[in-house]
Amino acid sequence: MKQDKFLTGILVGIGVLIVLALALFFTRQEKRDYISDSTPEGVAHNYVLAVLNKDYQKAYDYLADLEHKPTYGEFRRAFFNGMINPDNAGVDVGASTINEDEAVVELTLYYSYNDPFSSRYGSAERALLVKQNGAWKLSSMPYNFWDYSWYQEPYKP
Repeated sequence: MKQDKFLTGILVGIGVLIVLALALFFTRQEKRDYISDSTPEGVAHNYVLAVLNKDYQKAYDYLADLEHKPTYGEFRRAFFNGMINPDNAGVDVGASTINEDEAVVELTLYYSYNDPFSSRYGSAERALLVKQNGAWKLSSMPYNFWDYSWYQEPYKP
């Protein structure tokens, strides 16, 4: 009889821990919201968020109007065909350096290994932006969020 109460106590304790863990998991989900895009950091943040949310039209609107800009169809197709895969990278947007109508935003891209015992590792990257008509627009981003064929002169044999 005494062992039954002890076992019941252990099972109740485990149940409480499971309920507590689930409650914390669902209430502490990080909410990702768009921020003001009046700064280069804001544009980089919003572009990454739009790509992760698969809001390709919003992401496309952050691209600079430069020579050889991809069409919206080419932009979207790069994600659908797997040429760009942002799902396996996390991003921290850092500070920017502004030089007149150009800006560089420091980014840290985080990658995870596929096994449960390894930790993620970070890579320092940069986003390049230009100011056009009073708004900051992206002219380059790191791989996982950018196809390097964009803004390149098409190959002519």
